[in-house]
Amino acid sequence: MRQFLPILVLLTSLVSCRRQETMESLTERVFRRAHAQLTAMDSQLDGRTTPRSFENGRFISAGIRWWCSGFYPGSLWYVYEYTGDEAVRALAEKHTLRLDSIQWVTNDHDVGFQLNCSYGNALRLTGDDRYRPVLRQGALSLATRFSPVTGTLRSWDFVRKGRDWQFPVIIDNMMNLELLLSVAEAYGDDSLREIACTHANTTMRNHFREDCTCFHLVDYSPEDGAVRSRQTVQGYADASAWARGQAWALYGYTMMFRKTGYQSYFTQASRVANMLADRLPADGIPYWDFDAPEIPDAPRDASAAAIMASAFIELSQYVLEDADRDRYLATAERQLRTLASPDYLAEAGTNGCFLLKHSVGSMPDGQEVDVPLTYADYYFLEALLRYRTIVK
Repeated sequence: MRQFLPILVLLTSLVSCRRQETMESLTERVFRRAHAQLTAMDSQLDGRTTPRSFENGRFISAGIRWWCSGFYPGSLWYVYEYTGDEAVRALAEKHTLRLDSIQWVTNDHDVGFQLNCSYGNALRLTGDDRYRPVLRQGALSLATRFSPVTGTLRSWDFVRKGRDWQFPVIIDNMMNLELLLSVAEAYGDDSLREIACTHANTTMRNHFREDCTCFHLVDYSPEDGAVRSRQTVQGYADASAWARGQAWALYGYTMMFRKTGYQSYFTQASRVANMLADRLPADGIPYWDFDAPEIPDAPRDASAAAIMASAFIELSQYVLEDADRDRYLATAERQLRTLASPDYLAEAGTNGCFLLKHSVGSMPDGQEVDVPLTYADYYFLEALLRYRTIVK
């Protein structure tokens, strides 16, 4: 019998590979679930709220000024992009137009998240010019947060208890630069492009460690631009690698290369990508912090995995070496397959109508731990659409 074991193992492996779900089938299955979940979610909202989370059997909403208010309409736009369902388009338009007032916000750096994911996708998919003025005004409002002294856009105006911040800048802010660059391109506004690139360059210089992990927050002196401190507010420790922060970094510099073509941004994105590919668990879903002391029992963060997957897929299209392209795509596919498994993908009619389970908002604050989060759904759907486009 022993002599037949290698043959049995090989046959079992071949059968397993043959039975593996195709990515096309997986994508179709996920978007069917997304269609059901996200359209049903509308009934839980009124004209002043947006989805936030689902905890202890209770759906939690937030006002439209909450930093994540653009992700739900953005997810609906992605469902419309895949399905072509005009009812979903109408729902996406309704929730997008509710964010009209965000264009005037000047005391919050997340205008980019809020408007680019909603109005930006609306414009991209419909070509309707009514979305353009909101995006332009939103970019101008965001630009008021730029300081030529620090070379950055200020992130938070508030100071947390026990913190001594003067001009805090978080890695998340890299994601808001896409709004500036898109509007700069559309209107020929070089000043917006200059602000975005200056912020990205300053962040690249001051946020990253030698191993290419990044701090969450760098605080600057508004008087002379000097770095006052480096911290990781939502991670395990200042010296640790908070998972979602690393995801923002990978996505942000990949996007900056796409929008500008500057080689320095590609190099930075590649360095972050290689670091992450080396450190991710076997199933591709990071722990909430790569250095969390309770690993392997630490909570995972599906949102960080979804953001990374979307960025890995895009970055794979810019590399010159086949080995790098294959590595990034394989990492993203592993993440997407795990997220689409029963361990993470919610059953229809459950999970508060969110798509993914098991994300982490802010562990140190005890907020949104092991719950669904709206941005996890958004980047998961985006990643699947990107994968579908490039892998035929």
